[in-house]
Amino acid sequence: MRVLPSERLIPGSGEGDPLPGSSAELPPVIRRTEFVAFALAGLLLIAVVAVLYVAKAFFLPVVMAFVTGAMLSPAATFLENRKVPRALGAVLIVIAVSAVVAFVVALIASPVMEWSSRLPELGAQLKDKLHVFDRPLMLWRQLQAMVGGSEGLPSFQLPKFEWVQPTLEFLSPTFTEFLLFFVTLILFIASWRDLRRALIMTFSDRDARLRTLRILNEIEVHLGNYLLTVTVINIGVGIATGFVCAVTGMPNPAGLGALAATLNFIPIIGPIAMFAILVVVGLVAFPTIGGGLAAAIAFGGITFLEGHFVTPTIIGRRLALNALAVLLALAFWTWLWGPMGAFLSSPLLIVGLILKEHLLPEDTPQLPQE
Repeated sequence: MRVLPSERLIPGSGEGDPLPGSSAELPPVIRRTEFVAFALAGLLLIAVVAVLYVAKAFFLPVVMAFVTGAMLSPAATFLENRKVPRALGAVLIVIAVSAVVAFVVALIASPVMEWSSRLPELGAQLKDKLHVFDRPLMLWRQLQAMVGGSEGLPSFQLPKFEWVQPTLEFLSPTFTEFLLFFVTLILFIASWRDLRRALIMTFSDRDARLRTLRILNEIEVHLGNYLLTVTVINIGVGIATGFVCAVTGMPNPAGLGALAATLNFIPIIGPIAMFAILVVVGLVAFPTIGGGLAAAIAFGGITFLEGHFVTPTIIGRRLALNALAVLLALAFWTWLWGPMGAFLSSPLLIVGLILKEHLLPEDTPQLPQE
């Protein structure tokens, strides 16, 4: 077979390399194996998400126990260093946390039960207060009619309260999930050292063992610091909210402060929900709209200072969480697992960032400078 001179390979060059006289490089080509790898990874990701969604009753309490156990593990280590057996320390820690949670729930439950029993009466009061917006709505409808718009805004109608029971059922896990969570949490904290050792010794390579040890240490330290820092910040938000509610004359300021501290554990959604609650409670409790909105406006200022100055200053130095990544993680885990998923979104994002830092190569290609 005759070979043209331009088709001959230059000695010492690899197949497909450009000729020495050519300054152009071959364009990057996605090979079939890479495409298949991407497709398989995508299918695996879809399958994992589907399993987590369908088997929520099992995976949610287990993952919640693992994340919470990693957060509380430093406290168990502290007690163990003080000659307290780790199993006993795990039980004491879970009992102490449960007592704090029960205390907060008791503060919140009392006003919630009182207000829920008066929902029809409070709804009528709120509707009467909001009649002040009838004139602006009428002017808006007239303006739309003048410019040839469609039907104006409908008159204000309070939503019905049939959503209360389904919402409570959605927010309240079953007894089986509670039991699975508490048992898994106690066993995880008690056996965390043995689990660490078994996971590290799974690898035969020394470098892999050291990398696994660094990953586990960083996850434990960062999650423990995150829980401690966020808890202190949220307690401060709750105290400030309770003080504002007491100064402005809101009913049950202690319960509203405890509710603000609890909801602040859920990023973005929690403060918005608390603001809406303060608006509704204020409009019902006060005769004027200005007086009813005072506590909500003050709470907005508190959350603005906390979200833009306090939390970034304290947490941002330790864990640089991108705002977009936090929002996407919050949206995904809330869609997948509801309110508990929203609580787990930031810790799981921290774990993901730690795994990315240690598992992905550091010599990744950089963008060319302009």
